[in-house]
Amino acid sequence: MVAAGSDRQSADHLSRQKKSFQPVINALSVDVEDYFQVSAFNGLVERSDWDHLEPRVDANTHRLLDLFEKHEVKATFFFLGWIAERHADLVRVVHESGHEVASHGYDHRQITTMSKEEFRRDLRRSKEILEGITGQKLLGYRAPSFSVTRATIWALEILSQEDFAYDSSIFPIRHDRYGIHDSPRFPWQQSASDGSVLHEFPMSTVRVLKWNLPFVGGGYLRQFPFPFVEWGMRRVNNSDNHPVVVYVHPWEVDPEQPRMKAGFLTRARHYRNLGKTESRLDRLLQRFQFAPLREVLGL
Repeated sequence: MVAAGSDRQSADHLSRQKKSFQPVINALSVDVEDYFQVSAFNGLVERSDWDHLEPRVDANTHRLLDLFEKHEVKATFFFLGWIAERHADLVRVVHESGHEVASHGYDHRQITTMSKEEFRRDLRRSKEILEGITGQKLLGYRAPSFSVTRATIWALEILSQEDFAYDSSIFPIRHDRYGIHDSPRFPWQQSASDGSVLHEFPMSTVRVLKWNLPFVGGGYLRQFPFPFVEWGMRRVNNSDNHPVVVYVHPWEVDPEQPRMKAGFLTRARHYRNLGKTESRLDRLLQRFQFAPLREVLGL
């Protein structure tokens, strides 16, 4: 005979088990920029030439929208203001389809190339454009090329002052272009001097021995073997019990895009496995649950 107290303990234990088995909701995001705006092509393509190049962002973004609709999933779309000015209908379609619209800055200038006031003007310009199109307050920001680094950590204070609720720019890795390797791996908050709170949703890494390894966005999603990507997702979800943020660019589902005359390493980073992005993303959407960043953060 089992005592009533033991029954309650067993029920509580089962309840905790069921709760622990609930799948983690991950964050799905798209950095909306065109193929010629990639930072690796700086110096090869001048900003003054952008309007004279073939735009492919509209069709490629619609491919992603169709994929997300197939899986009945919503995402956060970080738009460049420059893109939004020229493709306002695309912003409206994204917004009216129930996805989150957020800022990727105005014209893909890295924060490391700007003064504090230049960054503030860039933020305000993109925010004004996007809010003017959607009629809704923007909550989120992601820096071009993850350029919130140790040298530009001041950007978080300005984001708070400009009434953003969250940032998703810090990559806790060692890299030749970006990253703060010892920054927290999972979402955290920072209090600004004015008392406001900014949420940081860092780019996802998986811990292997003593290293943080990127695995599930952009070139990492394309370059690494898919079993490693899936293992990383499950490791962070199940062992760390935290959400993963997945990111992709519209040009990454476009293997037919024009080729730039870049160096070998740049070409390898940009063009390798473009034909695999969509199928790999499709498999992730089948196997894991996703939502926009604002929902995962509870904003």
